[in-house]
Amino acid sequence: MEARPTTPVPPPGCPAHADGGRVPLHGPEFQADPQAYYAYLRHFGPTAPVELAPGVEATLVTDYATALQLLQDSGSFRKDARRWRDLNEGHISPDNPVVPVLAYRPTCMFSDGAEHLRLRQAITDSMARVDSRKLGRITEQVSEYLISQFGARGSADLLGDYAKQLPLLVFNELFGCPADIGDRVLFGIRGMFDGVNAERAVEVLFGAVGELVALKRARPGEDVPSWLMQHSAQLTDEEMVHQIALLLIAGNEPLRNLIGNTLHRLLTHDAYAHKGGLIDEAIDDTLWENPPMQNLAAHYPAADMEFAGQKLRAGDLVLVSFAAANTGPALTAARQSGSNRAHLAWSAGPHACPSKDPARQITVTAIENLLNRLPDVELAVPEESLVWRPGPFNRGLAVLPARFTPVETVRRNTAQAHPEAPARPEEAEAGRKRERGGMWSQFLTWLAK
Repeated sequence: MEARPTTPVPPPGCPAHADGGRVPLHGPEFQADPQAYYAYLRHFGPTAPVELAPGVEATLVTDYATALQLLQDSGSFRKDARRWRDLNEGHISPDNPVVPVLAYRPTCMFSDGAEHLRLRQAITDSMARVDSRKLGRITEQVSEYLISQFGARGSADLLGDYAKQLPLLVFNELFGCPADIGDRVLFGIRGMFDGVNAERAVEVLFGAVGELVALKRARPGEDVPSWLMQHSAQLTDEEMVHQIALLLIAGNEPLRNLIGNTLHRLLTHDAYAHKGGLIDEAIDDTLWENPPMQNLAAHYPAADMEFAGQKLRAGDLVLVSFAAANTGPALTAARQSGSNRAHLAWSAGPHACPSKDPARQITVTAIENLLNRLPDVELAVPEESLVWRPGPFNRGLAVLPARFTPVETVRRNTAQAHPEAPARPEEAEAGRKRERGGMWSQFLTWLAK
């Protein structure tokens, strides 16, 4: 009997038709169906040769057990991106579109050993001080505000009008941002991820965070930056700026995608309507099958080595595919019989996400409040017409058009006014001008009404 070929055919548009060819994790074909690429990559073994962008080569870990081994081995693999050999040797241009995501910054994400422990502990302890009841209240207020902006229309882009905005506003509140600084934080983060004048956006973001640090040094409050300052790690102002920027950036983009991807799942899978814990189950299924960050966790071998049957050189770029590892065939039975939260969407090991519990609470509250306010919300376009955003790292929709029965705008209670609403006479005029400011200013004005 003739043996059947075991090597799968590369996905349409994939130029890697020869064994050893690098598989591109960019372009419209990958964007439309990344799982087809992951299925093909598995024939290389636990790791595969990929191209993140033209000229940017990497090794991608696609196997769950191998990913865990990498993420937990801080002796053989390091996080400090200054080890990235191809960038150091000039093989990659500094203006390559993936460099801003992977380039070194003095944060816990890009540090190792004692320095990582010091910075990481400061973040973990400070985020642990966020009161879950306060977080729930803030998320509900932001949700009500955003719905008030489009509820009367009977239609909305649940990405642009809701999922994209909500994490930004919630984090601004948790970080105690006054109106002007908060507006610039929103401008900076949006510009970075939307690719609109990204260099200027980064400059605005770090300038705003620098002002926030100076403000909290002078007037600490019950907020994350103030708690970071009070931590025994004794962060310098420069360290403060970089850790706060990391929290704002890393906290917003994955949350935007998680809220959006879960809403997409709820609107396109009727089965959830017949399940008691539909939101929790939809979130877990999304984290398994369509995680908000599909490929990331950059690591660099500390020395030449062999890993999972592949030879790696010191400083090679190695990434983990959370999406491929979570959906591997070997995991199907284990997932059905074991924990539904053993996925790698939050990463694992010493660099696992320090804020997964607040992130999940924000997501549950945001979706629950939206569905309670818009109980008949439905997708406004055919599912197959939806477009996913490009890039090797994120997994998120460009838009999520929806329709629903129009709802009345919720009026605010002045007793729930923002704690930093203007109190001094000289700030009253600034308060009256907020309507002409950015979205954070507009939210503070709405909240104080």
